[in-house]
Amino acid sequence: MVEAVLGLGEWHSEGGEGMLKAALGGAMRSKGLGNKIDDSWKPPPGDPFCQLNDEVLLNILRRLSPAPHHALVCKRWMRLHGTLRQAIKVQDWTFLESGRICQRFPNLTDVDLSLACIVTPQEPTGSAILLTHQGLTVQLNYDAVDPPSIERCIEEQQLSPAKLDRGLKLLADAYPGLQRLCVVDVRRGNYFGRARSMSRTLSKQKSMKNPSTPDSDKKNPPVKEVRESKDRFGDALADVLKDLKTDGGTLTGNLDCSVETPKSGTQYLKKKTEETGIASIAKNCPLLQELDLYQCTDETLRAIADCENLQIVRLIGSVTGFYHCTFTDIGLTIMSHTFRRLVRLELSGCEASYEGISAIGKCCVMLEELTLSNKGFYEGWVAALSFLACLKTLRLEGCKQIDRNPGPHDRLGRCSAIERLHLERCDLRDRAGFSALLAVCAVVRELEFKDCWGLDDDTLALTVSCKRVRLLSLEGCSLVTTAGVDSVVQSFKDLNRLRVTFCDNIRDSELSPALCDRFLTLKEFSWRPDTKSVLAAGLAGTGVGQKGGRFFKKS
Repeated sequence: MVEAVLGLGEWHSEGGEGMLKAALGGAMRSKGLGNKIDDSWKPPPGDPFCQLNDEVLLNILRRLSPAPHHALVCKRWMRLHGTLRQAIKVQDWTFLESGRICQRFPNLTDVDLSLACIVTPQEPTGSAILLTHQGLTVQLNYDAVDPPSIERCIEEQQLSPAKLDRGLKLLADAYPGLQRLCVVDVRRGNYFGRARSMSRTLSKQKSMKNPSTPDSDKKNPPVKEVRESKDRFGDALADVLKDLKTDGGTLTGNLDCSVETPKSGTQYLKKKTEETGIASIAKNCPLLQELDLYQCTDETLRAIADCENLQIVRLIGSVTGFYHCTFTDIGLTIMSHTFRRLVRLELSGCEASYEGISAIGKCCVMLEELTLSNKGFYEGWVAALSFLACLKTLRLEGCKQIDRNPGPHDRLGRCSAIERLHLERCDLRDRAGFSALLAVCAVVRELEFKDCWGLDDDTLALTVSCKRVRLLSLEGCSLVTTAGVDSVVQSFKDLNRLRVTFCDNIRDSELSPALCDRFLTLKEFSWRPDTKSVLAAGLAGTGVGQKGGRFFKKS
């Protein structure tokens, strides 16, 4: 049967045009004999697959390589090919809202709506400049010259909340077996409007209580006041969580309770979220296991509180230069009380602190991989990592500062199951925060640094406190010298894998004999530190790279 399918593909692709010309030539007489149909001509045989039922044809299509051109053979093949498709990236929201997606692909389990949430204008009113971030592309207007105007341009091109709700409700009704979803929450404008009004109310009440506050203090409020305002959020959250009832590890309470304005960190949660499209996804898709949320807020985390089987969650809040949106400890606490089966979690662009990370560690006991981008994290969050008892992999990406005030090392706990610590594009000039992170991850076995700022010999020497390191990877660390690598490698007694790439301050000529002998005992060894010396060694003897007077010699 497979040979028959391949034969049909050849007839359509290669011999289709030739057979058509032959049929027309045989059916029509030559010009001299007149345009009469030849009686001896017979039409080509019909489709041999018409005799096969859908089940047999589906088995044949499953054994073929997945290719989109199989759906172009005929309508029947398009229908059967659509039943085999399980993952799709929607680029046009009308394809979802019109219901055509349900007819074309009835068995989808993986849907990506991130591209469809941004509607490109039909008329070329904007400029030819395209702004892209993680697969999201926006066409900028001529007046988009600063971050506020760029954010305004993005808001204008996004879907309306009503359209988002209609599409997600249709998706939830059509695919109850959905397992993965990627979507952009477009309700961030309402959230920030309420947040700004709430902050104005709090500042007005504070000014009424303290009318003699100097102007300098108003412009630069101390950190203590910021922490006190954050404590109001925690008090309000505690009052809200008192009304929650847990039954078998599931969240069955209602967050729509009244909170007074002075401690209204959760005031924006009063709005009913049961009618939103994201909430319908959480209720009607019990098999949802993986979720990617862009422009995530605390409201969004409240709406998906019914997703009890989520295992992989990726939450993206603020993105520098793209849009400003955030979620706080309140949303993380709500999420931790619900997503108890989490295995992998990624938090980016949020305003979290010790309370949110510790709540995740206490409730999500199965969490094994955590990825953080702590651009908006508060002080003391490193100490909360010790609550993650089953954490095996910790990734820090784009951290400008790890932790300004981690606290004394003797009071820091440890991640007992940590195996891998990966730092990428992080600023390690904060010695206190970096040393506290190493103290919490003291039993780590794999240390990886990629394109980190401030990683010099003294900072790298702090990793000696991790006695069980078996893998050390340095990539793009230009401040590390050969002496620094030598000192660290000799200190790691269990080291059996070493990767050093694109570290321009490390020279092969500076290697000591003891370090070369240590390299011979490694199971995995990748050494490409200085790109210039590697290039020169590769071009040695070829004559390439020399000056013209020496290269072009006269014969």
